[in-house]
Amino acid sequence: MAAADGGETASEYAFELALCARLERDDRVVARQLGGGVAAPGRRVVDVVAVDPGPAFDDRAGITDETIPPTVVEGDVGVGRAVRADEAVDAPPERRTAVLDRAVDAGFVERTRRDGVVRYRQRTRYPDGWFAGLLAVENKPDLGRPGDMERQLRYDASLALFDRVVLATESHVTRAHLNRLPDPVGVWRFDPDTGERRVVREPSPLPADDPGVEPVERHPGRTAVRVVEPSAKRRVRRRVAERAYGKGWRPEPPACARCEPTADGRPHCAAFDRVVDPARDCPDCPERAPSDPPAVDRAALRDARSPWTADPPGVAREQSGLTEF
Repeated sequence: MAAADGGETASEYAFELALCARLERDDRVVARQLGGGVAAPGRRVVDVVAVDPGPAFDDRAGITDETIPPTVVEGDVGVGRAVRADEAVDAPPERRTAVLDRAVDAGFVERTRRDGVVRYRQRTRYPDGWFAGLLAVENKPDLGRPGDMERQLRYDASLALFDRVVLATESHVTRAHLNRLPDPVGVWRFDPDTGERRVVREPSPLPADDPGVEPVERHPGRTAVRVVEPSAKRRVRRRVAERAYGKGWRPEPPACARCEPTADGRPHCAAFDRVVDPARDCPDCPERAPSDPPAVDRAALRDARSPWTADPPGVAREQSGLTEF
């Protein structure tokens, strides 16, 4: 059944969740539906992002299982001294406070008070090098309905925000299909029922450390582009990795007695015998049987099946001069 808003169909959603479960078996942190732009962040949303752990991954995993707010990482909150909120984060006051509160709740920043002024300090240094690479996957189960696939993949190849880009499909892939794709883009043929993945074409590494060219506006007969500097790409790559770490891919199961989650946490409906999208399929479903959500521990599943760590010990290191605050 096609989505009413012209978005992904039920089969595309199930395909995507099955692929996420398969990628998780490769010792990666996997998330869905993340922004993939730099100059125009909202222009590109990537179906699936897989994060390869780097040498400092355990240091990152030990801080928090949530996303560390990137604006705090990029700000002037350090471990050496506590600073005021207006010094810590470059943002409007209302957003600044909300971001710092999230960083405190995540255990990355501590809030202190001195002379009646609230100040902030990192509890530990942010671990550079915690991820080794980013993989972007564009899902098109049916190549007979490609949508904007070619434009999206050319966007990814031109910007080179990700280290590798792959097209995943259930369709038979022909030479004509391959010829329409940018050369660096890899192609997988994936069976969501069995989890079997066949590599049709390996992806080539993209120059993620070099300047990229990002399409920002489309006009009849032309496309406006912007050159994105490596420093901007590095900042957004860290943001994508952080968001992926905190978000994951498993949806919250519906509060319905018909829901029988799969062993890896996908919301399977017994009435229709398929994986469903709880946000789109369930609210107006005629077969819905309101009930408490099924007892599926998404955090425990993610912890057991990927490098992500649920409820880590956090940072409890005493720092010199702490009692002054």
